[in-house]
Amino acid sequence: MSKQTIYALSTVYGKSGVAVVRISGKNALNAVKELTNLDSQTLRPRYAYFAALHTKQTKEPLDHALVLYFNAPHSFTGEDIVEIQCHGSKAVLSSLLKNLSEIEDFRLAEPGEFSKRAFYNQKMDLTQAEGLADLIDAETFQQQKQALRQMSGALKSLYSSWREQLLEVYAYLEAYIDFPEEDIPDSIIEKNLNTVFKLKEEIKNHLKSSVGERLREGFRVVLTGPTNAGKSSLINAVAQRNAVIVSDIPGTTRDAIDIHLDISGYPVILTDTAGLRESADSIEKQGIEIAHQKIEDADFILALFDASNTTPDIFNDLKKQHKNNILLIANKADKLTKEQISSLKNQNCLILSAKTKEGLPELFDLIKTHIQNNIGSNSGVLITRERYR
Repeated sequence: MSKQTIYALSTVYGKSGVAVVRISGKNALNAVKELTNLDSQTLRPRYAYFAALHTKQTKEPLDHALVLYFNAPHSFTGEDIVEIQCHGSKAVLSSLLKNLSEIEDFRLAEPGEFSKRAFYNQKMDLTQAEGLADLIDAETFQQQKQALRQMSGALKSLYSSWREQLLEVYAYLEAYIDFPEEDIPDSIIEKNLNTVFKLKEEIKNHLKSSVGERLREGFRVVLTGPTNAGKSSLINAVAQRNAVIVSDIPGTTRDAIDIHLDISGYPVILTDTAGLRESADSIEKQGIEIAHQKIEDADFILALFDASNTTPDIFNDLKKQHKNNILLIANKADKLTKEQISSLKNQNCLILSAKTKEGLPELFDLIKTHIQNNIGSNSGVLITRERYR
């Protein structure tokens, strides 16, 4: 571990009312001594002090700030920490960071280095550090919940519990081997065997579930269907902006285009794909191949068709292959008669219009329900990265 004292801007760089600069290391209090009018020797931990900031060399005023001191080991990193809460002006921050760099043994922190020091100083384990990173990156409520659970030590507690149970079984097994003359009751042997079988099942289910990774990265929902079914129009309606080009010319969409959505707190990656048809165009053929691959990798498939001139029978093969992971969507409801709508509902189709946005709330509800059904009872402590396996 480096002995240097590190510093970094903890808040987003740019114009703001308040910005926080964090300093960590054995010489963190030197920042107070060199750049403020405070006596660094008299600072009490966890008290806020109003300070006048100035330059290191000429003592020229920089800003007014609040200064907080956290003494080792009772801090985030386990080292002495000083936080300077100043105004979020680009000029102020540039000056402050420049003056910090002039203090002996001070250097700019590398990305994630504060968490790295917290890990090395046993303030958190690796799963908690990654939970913190996920919390910072969280964009939806469900991502926030999962990250907070992991940062709070849920995975650590689960794995520690498994370890303790296995160590207990191991102790009995060792005693059984080393002291065969001792009569160990059959009930104890049976109890330990049951513990092993139970743990095996728990660990297998834990490793098998991909729900945590989906919550972290986003559930993959793929929009597919024939050309000119209105897929791109639906994407734009869902995104509430012109995210993709819409044209009456068949085969306009050549590539897969992702739209990131927050549906009732769940992160969703909705992918627009090339229209499915036979094509002699080499570029369009590549797009169709990509579409088929996206369909195979999808968590949920939205099969869209133009209900004014097509029937849902075109998706019979897709329905057989993907069964419960597909939703048939009849687009262009604004062009349908009541009899057509009634017939399509009897075929378990969602009726909507990308043009008028009729049916969009129902689409969002069905996506949310599908995600919740897939999560099921796996909403507790979840694996969030492949390497945990």
